[in-house]
Amino acid sequence: MKILVTFSRIFVAALFLFSGFIKLNDPLGFSYKLQEYFGEGVLNLEFLIPYALLIAIFLVIFEIILGITLLLGYLPKFTVWSLLLMIVFFTFLTFYSAYFNKVTDCGCFGDALPLTPWESFTKDVILLALILVLFFGRKFITPIHPVAMHKWIVFAGFTACLGFAYYVLMHLPLFDFRAYKIGTNIEEGMQVPDDAPKAEFAYHWKFNVDGEEKIISTSGDYPKVDGKFIDVETETIKEGYEPPIHDFAIEKDGVDYTSEFLGRENVIAIVTYNLSKSEAEGLIAIKEVTDNAISLGYDVIGLTASTPEKMMEVKEQYNLGFDFYTTDETALKTILRSNPGIIQLKKGTIVEKLHWNDASKLSLEKVEPSKPRINERLKVQLDSIMKIDQEGRNRGDISWEEQKLADSTNTIFIEQIFEKHGYPGKSLVGEDTNIAAWLVIQHSDKIGQYLPLIKEAGRKEELDNVYVAMMEDRFLMQQGKEQLYGTQGITLDSDSKNSIRLIWPIKNPETVNEKRQNLGFEETVEEYSERVLGVPYKIYTIEEVEKLKEKSK
Repeated sequence: MKILVTFSRIFVAALFLFSGFIKLNDPLGFSYKLQEYFGEGVLNLEFLIPYALLIAIFLVIFEIILGITLLLGYLPKFTVWSLLLMIVFFTFLTFYSAYFNKVTDCGCFGDALPLTPWESFTKDVILLALILVLFFGRKFITPIHPVAMHKWIVFAGFTACLGFAYYVLMHLPLFDFRAYKIGTNIEEGMQVPDDAPKAEFAYHWKFNVDGEEKIISTSGDYPKVDGKFIDVETETIKEGYEPPIHDFAIEKDGVDYTSEFLGRENVIAIVTYNLSKSEAEGLIAIKEVTDNAISLGYDVIGLTASTPEKMMEVKEQYNLGFDFYTTDETALKTILRSNPGIIQLKKGTIVEKLHWNDASKLSLEKVEPSKPRINERLKVQLDSIMKIDQEGRNRGDISWEEQKLADSTNTIFIEQIFEKHGYPGKSLVGEDTNIAAWLVIQHSDKIGQYLPLIKEAGRKEELDNVYVAMMEDRFLMQQGKEQLYGTQGITLDSDSKNSIRLIWPIKNPETVNEKRQNLGFEETVEEYSERVLGVPYKIYTIEEVEKLKEKSK
């Protein structure tokens, strides 16, 4: 019995120390696992979810302390009772999880040694047997000398555990056992080998045959039965190969950008699984780092599972210079134990991972900015639309009704593009085609609806600001207000030899040329009037133009 107790003592203590340290290395990961157990459909203890991290830290430190006290022989009665209560509870939990298939990985050894539910249950049954040996043979647990040092060793262990937990929470886990560790190529991690085992399923078909229910099982084919089909149940006979990375994607507005960003040379990705829970101090630190990265030529993106409204709110609140894309929340929690945090990618390979507390440690060199990948199919479509928009106006040989029909059809198409892609600017369709959507909206009755989108495209340098100014001027003119940049002119009584051509009234005309120059116009308003209208520029007020309109009727 003494030999058996000694073996059990060493084995159980070593297992508790190993298991506790692995989880203490990543307390956030263990807290995520506890949240699964506390969630609806498992233990239904959702009120504990906000305290999952505190509970996780307490449990893993307690697990390590029990391992230490068991090795030392310190407080043997308290130690074996604690071990017994813990293992009884976790044996029940792993059985419940395995039998009802509630949680697919117990998290006993974190990501270092994933166990299936039944493997976890088997491990706990073995531990339960060994701990029962310790419980009934605790008189053979002799303390290691010197006994006087035991409480100090326990205290030192407890203090070291607290310090280590604080360190990994304020930085990142010291040891990374996850699928996204530094050096991992994400695309390679998602690939399934040709010779990988395939999943096998059994299909149980239920039919009504002559008033009686009959079940026929097949491997997938629909059975030939002379009866009425009722239902089918699918049973997994054998699990197929699942790649280490299987839930990673980068999306925006329904478009998948995964391959694009994983193929780029220099990418900085800001991981924020939930923007509502992101630390404000961290977002401020991220702002400084990302501004520097953008200036050095890096592609910077945000990855989050938050809503588009929250993305826009945070971007504006912290004046962030990058866009957010959508990625699965579980994947983001696995990639980085920091919210927000930083990963540096080089053609899909993770070369750096940092907690926001360590943002200043990100060392970047100036790189060649990546060339945007042009959507060739969309470019061809927009080139065709642009040709239709301009052809009739340039020839002048089609009726107004025909032009209106063409403009209306073009507008519907452009609105569909806006919904799917946002504004199709320089990075999406290139320098020559980025004004196609602008032309269509400029010639439509929907300027007011899409002017904010056009302005945003200008701010992002997807569209030259001279075009933004022209649309803004046209919108103001349509409302009977003074324009800002002098880009819009009108012709009064165009059917008469006495027609009048003029630049629509300008707000603060004395400074208009300065505004035009600052925005990128190459002509003064005087030169513009001579070239486009063929008349010298003259300053008018709204009232004067209205009177001229009345006279020309």
